[in-house]
Amino acid sequence: MGSRSVGTGARTVAELVQDRWGDHRPGLWFEERTLTHHEVAAGAAARAALLADLLPPGAEPHVGVLLDNTPEYPLWLSAAALAGAAVAGINPTRRGPELARDILHTECRVLVTERAHLPLLDGLQLPGVRLLVTDTEAYEQLLAPYADARPEPTRAAPGSRLLLYFTSGSTGAPKAAICSQGRLAAAGRSLVGHFGVRADDVHYICMPMFHGNAVIADWAPALAAGAGVALRRRFSASGFLMDVRAYGATYFTYVGRAVQYILATPARADDRDNPLRTGFGTEAGAVDAAAFEERFGVRLVEGYGSSEGGAAIQRTPGTPKGAIGRAAPGDDLAVVDPASRTECPAAAFAADGRLLNGREAIGELVNRGPNPFEGYWRNEAAEAERRRWGSPRSSEAESGGGWYWTGDLFYRDTDGFLYFAGRTDDRLRVDSENLAAAVIENILARYEGADAVAVYAVPDPVAGDQVMATVAGSFDPLAFEAFLRAQPDLGTKMAPRFIRIVDRMPVTATNKIHRVGLRREGFRCADPVWWRPAGESGYRRLDEADLAELMERYRARGREELLVR
Repeated sequence: MGSRSVGTGARTVAELVQDRWGDHRPGLWFEERTLTHHEVAAGAAARAALLADLLPPGAEPHVGVLLDNTPEYPLWLSAAALAGAAVAGINPTRRGPELARDILHTECRVLVTERAHLPLLDGLQLPGVRLLVTDTEAYEQLLAPYADARPEPTRAAPGSRLLLYFTSGSTGAPKAAICSQGRLAAAGRSLVGHFGVRADDVHYICMPMFHGNAVIADWAPALAAGAGVALRRRFSASGFLMDVRAYGATYFTYVGRAVQYILATPARADDRDNPLRTGFGTEAGAVDAAAFEERFGVRLVEGYGSSEGGAAIQRTPGTPKGAIGRAAPGDDLAVVDPASRTECPAAAFAADGRLLNGREAIGELVNRGPNPFEGYWRNEAAEAERRRWGSPRSSEAESGGGWYWTGDLFYRDTDGFLYFAGRTDDRLRVDSENLAAAVIENILARYEGADAVAVYAVPDPVAGDQVMATVAGSFDPLAFEAFLRAQPDLGTKMAPRFIRIVDRMPVTATNKIHRVGLRREGFRCADPVWWRPAGESGYRRLDEADLAELMERYRARGREELLVR
């Protein structure tokens, strides 16, 4: 084993990597390949030494990584830590000028990729960028002279940049959030304590490693505890349980709708025969979390952590059904009305758990205290928007640079437990009433035919919004109407005006619903759309005549251009 015992408080990720030197237990699995912890540390040391020689003098120590979840990804994360450098996770679903922009914006002078992704780079202008293609003989020859390198964590400090990971904003160019070695090491240690991660655990990483979820919530706690890591090149619902059993995985993370896709696979009598203890993630929903535990015997723990690190919520014993938890230690979280900058009133619930005052209680989650947000790379305007003014009576200077605004909607009960209600750009305004898309989604998810549900706004022909839902699964209009009438917490403005039916929900590369695309297409799409005309309670297919009449109403009010946004 290394110089430190497992689970002690290394201050940098580089120290955690060094700790695995001499640890000859199996530590990384990928397909048919297994590496020991020592081999991972040695491979990281070799790549760190290579990187030091490749970076031009005076260049920012940034290396772009355009890879699937292969062993090279954690090897380069570890190498960057040892070298005091930063990894910019490059999203392989980006194309053309947008992809080039991500690489150049983060000032990567070295780009690590694989042959499968080389077509993405064809024709791109990437001046001054050295390309390393991992699955080639040339790459192996380049690394060979550094085979005897040893980990040297002295180049890294807790404040050294380690990650530049792009946030998936709905508009504009993605922002590269900064995460330091100290913050990532602390996050890993925190999750080790929270979930009781042991050195003999195996963390299954099936979420893409260019995203913060996989690195911060899955890889970092495994590294901090000396646990093993099993990689899946890309998420596969059908391959999930097979991998878990093959690798002996005890922990995994999820985002978006991955849980729904796993639940949509055919059930088997032996589904509960698996080694998993815990799944940790966001937005699985109470219905799906209960179904997952019933089927697989695995508890899903819903958590919340702003991608940029500015706010966190921890689940504690006694957390009510539907709540995520309370503010993490050190955070001063409040649910705030952005217009007045005053705290929203506590949520009021009916006896059956319905939220009675969503219009007043739902607001944006804000951290009013000191927080570990470390900014965005070369984007002062975005930083200022994220951390802006505090109370109505305080200036930015008086509030210590402003509060941290998460961009997420929540409501809070009288005991301080927080409930997720969607994103700020998922708020709808119907007949002058503010609604949160996530609240409606949670209701519609109960519909028996729904494998997945997305709710979003489409413009009303006169003013405000109308509710539209996309349902993946089967749909019967009469059964759906009866379902809506039976839901006691479905407000009078919440029933969808339009329902799009798809075989599979469109998702982003991080398995989050592709809401931007759904909103942009609206009800003018190739998939079947059912709608409820004004004044009617039933749904019928939207045909060409209906669409022509609708479009005339939009044109008459000068609102047709709002249908593309």
